[in-house]
Amino acid sequence: MFRPIGKVRIGIDVVVAVAFLAVTATSEFYVGEGPSFAPLIAVFMSAALAVRRLSPGLALGIAWLGAIVQMALLMPPLPTNFAILGVLYVTAAYGSRLVMWLGAASAVVGAITVAAYLFLVGISTTADRLIDAASEASITTIGVVLGFALAWTAGALVRSLVRAQENQNAKRIAEAIAQAEQERSRIARDMHDVVAHSLAVVVAQANGARYAGRADPQIALDTLGTISQTAGSALADVRVLLAQLRHHEAEGPQPSIADIDALFAQIRRAGVDLVVDIDPAPHGEAPAAVQLAVYRILQEALTNGLRHGEGAPVTVTMAWFPGSVKLAVSNAAAHPARRATAADGHGIIGMRERAALVGGSLEIHDGDDAFTVRAEIPWEER
Repeated sequence: MFRPIGKVRIGIDVVVAVAFLAVTATSEFYVGEGPSFAPLIAVFMSAALAVRRLSPGLALGIAWLGAIVQMALLMPPLPTNFAILGVLYVTAAYGSRLVMWLGAASAVVGAITVAAYLFLVGISTTADRLIDAASEASITTIGVVLGFALAWTAGALVRSLVRAQENQNAKRIAEAIAQAEQERSRIARDMHDVVAHSLAVVVAQANGARYAGRADPQIALDTLGTISQTAGSALADVRVLLAQLRHHEAEGPQPSIADIDALFAQIRRAGVDLVVDIDPAPHGEAPAAVQLAVYRILQEALTNGLRHGEGAPVTVTMAWFPGSVKLAVSNAAAHPARRATAADGHGIIGMRERAALVGGSLEIHDGDDAFTVRAEIPWEER
């Protein structure tokens, strides 16, 4: 019923309505013989102007009431009737959908009513001279129709422009939110890949050093060196990722297939019996996005094998065919007590996202004897 337009706008509308009332109610047009009810009509129309933006529907009702009273008193068109144009404008510009179409209907019905009213009044004032009455009514009606149509159309145009601007703003906000969400997801994937993998290696090395160090202290020292190297590398990657959060333009760690051998060596140093078969090898340079996806999927799959493989061998097969690269990582199935925990983690989700981002696919086969990650990523040789 009422729109929240603010006290300042309400005050402006009231001042405009009071000024309109002062001008139209004292116009010399009203000077004539006998008492005149024209100031009363001016009050109705000024009241409609005062609330036109606060409540377009109420303003339309008040304007109709004033017009009905004016016709009931058989009064001619008055200067105060120009307020109807402002009312029709706000019904189309600021009213609800119902009020907008009520304004359009009022413009049509009002024009027909004005034509009929002027014709009937003209007959009574010209001693049944139909031609003169019809001529005067037609000329006035044309002006009324054009004025009503122009006022409502201008409001509808403003309404369309406002809606278009609102839709554009909403689109920009939605795009900004989506972009921020994608950025958070990307950083979360990087954080998970770096931290989870490095911590898994550190934990495995630390557990191995606890037992091997009893028999040979040198093994414990070598293992501590591996832990230090792994933790230092992870810390450097985390610092770069954190720099991305502070400065969006900073580049994050972007490993490639050239770093896969180092990844395999790191897993082997953690005590995993790793069997690798790469046939055929890549020919040409794969896109950086494909290399990153392959590395991260391998990293996460090997981390899962390190954590849940129960010390069993882990098999890696990779084939770089023209147009796609296929890889599979298989390790012993996790203990049933660990499967529920692994299923709730972010690793599988992250691997699926990595593959999907470059147009690939990823499948998980969780059998009783083995857990296998299979991925296929398309690429074009350059």
